[in-house]
Amino acid sequence: MSYVQGFVVAVPSAKKSEYLKLAKDSAPLFREFGATRVVEAWGDDVPDGKVTDFKGAVQAEPGETVVFSWHEYPSQEVAGAAYGRMMSDPRMKALMEAGMPFDGKRMIFGGFAPIREAGTDGRMGYVDGALMPVPTGNKAAFGERAALMAQVLEESGAARVMDAWGVDVPDGKVTDCRRAVKATGEEAVVYSWIEWPSKAARDAGWPKVMADPRLQAEMPFDGKRMIFGGFMPMLDA
Repeated sequence: MSYVQGFVVAVPSAKKSEYLKLAKDSAPLFREFGATRVVEAWGDDVPDGKVTDFKGAVQAEPGETVVFSWHEYPSQEVAGAAYGRMMSDPRMKALMEAGMPFDGKRMIFGGFAPIREAGTDGRMGYVDGALMPVPTGNKAAFGERAALMAQVLEESGAARVMDAWGVDVPDGKVTDCRRAVKATGEEAVVYSWIEWPSKAARDAGWPKVMADPRLQAEMPFDGKRMIFGGFMPMLDA
């Protein structure tokens, strides 16, 4: 896997079943267009932040839940071709015309190239998602830190860890990934997730990660602007 399209959206909690139906109906089309995996995860442990957070990133309103999702593709070229097919396919148009159960204007999204992937694909019971602003000059240092972090996470029970560097992150009229983490012109946005076998494994693993002395060095980015949260998988196609 060498390319990721990541999405974050605010969905009215009362429309969870409608959102899931749309996801299930559209996932086979994305797979047909070239996606190797389509994941949708419903917000479960999404904390408020002092500077930035997932809720603010999509301007979530009372009664809305944040959804973290991604599509995996063999390459950026395949992803681009899939987008073109999606925009012209009558089946996808029919799904969109039926109405989306969320405000698409507040969705944030982008294309990301993996810089570090650890672990193996398997049954995912829980996922931690994050976006962070990283100075472009610190890309190598971030990669080294990500490799160490992935090692510690795997030792602590994580099944798979992904860190992907923003390569096609568009500006939005209302919201976007860069605004979500208050990225400057000298920073790129990194889209990351951690797959756990279960929420219990995640809850047991994080104290071990946080206490690991190998991670005490300063991070090569501003952690105060990182947004993160825990999500329960709804769809893993």
